Amino acid sequence: ASNNKRQQQRSANLETKMSLVRYVKLRVPAGAARPGPAIGQALGPLGINMAEFCKEFNERTEPIYERDTPLSVRLAALSDRTFTFEVRSPPTSYMIQKAAGIEKGPQQPSPDKTHGTITPEAIYEIARIKQKDDLMWHLPLESIAKSVVGTAKSMGVKVQNVQDAT
Repeated sequence: ASNNKRQQQRSANLETKMSLVRYVKLRVPAGAARPGPAIGQALGPLGINMAEFCKEFNERTEPIYERDTPLSVRLAALSDRTFTFEVRSPPTSYMIQKAAGIEKGPQQPSPDKTHGTITPEAIYEIARIKQKDDLMWHLPLESIAKSVVGTAKSMGVKVQNVQDAT
């Protein structure tokens, strides 16, 4: 029991010596992070080992997401050159494109011209995924779904029931 208490004191001492330098937001492809210019410019000035971040990120995201799915990452750089990070869900626009089966949104979206369609079920599925993010856990699912519909409209994607498609 005393050994366990000593370990707790040591970890408490380490936490007080490490202070947050700053948060960094990154967009990294799932399971395919490589130490390169995009990650290097963000992490290099903070003294964070890029290869270590890429290895940890790939290990954490590969089993969950399809490879090369863009993910938002919030990395906390600490004063002793270590880091912690949280992985957030893919961007809403990316998930809408996947659900609508389109490669890329239109250059000039117009309410008159539909670029693709998406079902209400797909909207709610995207909203459920987004609700798991730290920043959205407290929002009602309906509010998140309305936000997803707004994003779809701005991309020229129409929300349509399966019966309406005939």
